[in-house]
Amino acid sequence: MPSFKNQKELKAFLDIKVDQINRPDFILDDPIIIPKSYSLLQDIEITAFWTAIFAWGQRVTIINKAKELFSLMDNAPYEFICNHVERDRERFKDFKHRTFQYTDTLYFLEFLQWFYQNNKSLEEAFDFSTSAQEGLSKFHDLFFSLPYSPKRTRKHIATPVRKSTCKRLNMFLRWMVRHDDRGVDFGIWRAINPSQLMMPYDIHVERVARKLGLLKRKQRDWKAVEELTDNLSKLDSSDPVKYDYALYGMGVKQML
Repeated sequence: MPSFKNQKELKAFLDIKVDQINRPDFILDDPIIIPKSYSLLQDIEITAFWTAIFAWGQRVTIINKAKELFSLMDNAPYEFICNHVERDRERFKDFKHRTFQYTDTLYFLEFLQWFYQNNKSLEEAFDFSTSAQEGLSKFHDLFFSLPYSPKRTRKHIATPVRKSTCKRLNMFLRWMVRHDDRGVDFGIWRAINPSQLMMPYDIHVERVARKLGLLKRKQRDWKAVEELTDNLSKLDSSDPVKYDYALYGMGVKQML
């Protein structure tokens, strides 16, 4: 493991890793490749959101299940979600991804149809004007605000209220909000500033962050996300989550 005399050296090291990994060739086997195949704003949002929710386990499986799901929507998810009727939902009866079952698919379809009938963009569901913690909590409450929302589906939408790291939602928000000239993240949402984003926290990020002294907290919870993001903000206060590339990439590729 490399040693660093100060934050300046650590920042220089991580900036090099970001430059190496934040490239289009890195995403060829990454779930973000799914929304990259769409151009309509709402199609990008829907596919990015749903793919991010699927993001646990092997990346190839996540990608294949997302492709399967959206093929059931005729690869036009926004049009399908807005215009489908109840009988069209039967086609999803045999679709599942790990613990994501038919009941969960039905409620996601119901919520998204209701939401897009009343709003232009999913961006309007995320209010970070107070804090990321408050914004994610409010999104969770909004998502399950429809009558008869299934209890079992709640495990698929994390919230800091339950002390979750909210890894999948934070990854989705990184995709939507971060904007640079590298062609990886979309940067199509502007109401949230990149400085407000929180780190997508998984075992790869955690392992590397601990080795680099960026994380001390033992529990995998929201406070750990706050600690890690705060330490990365000391390296780049305007865009701390860009270091997700360095930490995750080094973790997956065993580069540290």
